[in-house]
Amino acid sequence: MKVALVDNGSLEAAAHLALRAAAAAIGTQAGVPVEAVSWKHSSRVPADLLGGVPAPTLTPWVRAQVAAGEREFLFVPFFVSPQGAIGSALRADLEMLQGEAGGFDFCFAAGLAAGTLATVLADRVRSLAATLGLAGPAVVVVDHGGPAAASAAVRDAVAAAVRQALGGSVASVRAASMESPAGPGFAFNRPLLAEALAEPGLADVLIAPLFLSPGRHAGPEGDLAAIARAAAARAPGLRCHFTGLVGSHPAALDSLSRALTQALQVGAHS
Repeated sequence: MKVALVDNGSLEAAAHLALRAAAAAIGTQAGVPVEAVSWKHSSRVPADLLGGVPAPTLTPWVRAQVAAGEREFLFVPFFVSPQGAIGSALRADLEMLQGEAGGFDFCFAAGLAAGTLATVLADRVRSLAATLGLAGPAVVVVDHGGPAAASAAVRDAVAAAVRQALGGSVASVRAASMESPAGPGFAFNRPLLAEALAEPGLADVLIAPLFLSPGRHAGPEGDLAAIARAAAARAPGLRCHFTGLVGSHPAALDSLSRALTQALQVGAHS
């Protein structure tokens, strides 16, 4: 059986390097080799930015494994919302490939639960607030935003759990999205981060990205940082501070390792 940690993929080298680091950590804890495989995009990252080793993407990677005789695959989803639009599309691609290539089976381990995500973000907020010496900052939990209401529901549940965990140590916790498709049918993405940061009276705001890895959106020069800079330029009293990301936190890696171990045990007894 081949085991792979799978993310959406990115054109940024930092995202795939983070996926590799997470796969290595999870594999070490679970006691099995875990490969880092992106759904799309990452094969276009120059190999010299990845230590000379190209990033594999899902379809050609699976085809190569099947051609080499592999017949069983276990995928660990490296997504905030495995049941969202990306997770569903990834499964559909695998089912199509299964029909084309034939002769292989696949299953998924459980992804990161909302409770784990909230634990990580609350810890990230506490750590950053302590480092900056801030008492009672406002907090914004921000996800990417998209067409799936299920993903927005995960974000809202995580923000509510973070609010409960932090209690009176923060002034407020609200959920926001980086962006949204146009149209009234996607109101579940509101407010957008730019809108949340435009609220009057804000001073120090801790932005907690509901993102697993750095990249075009969550990197130091990514879209989220650009939105925060633009908001601060419009409101001179606003100071935005970003917490660390979710995917490298020990609690997230522990959770995925346990999910992998459980999936392997289920497979051994099926």
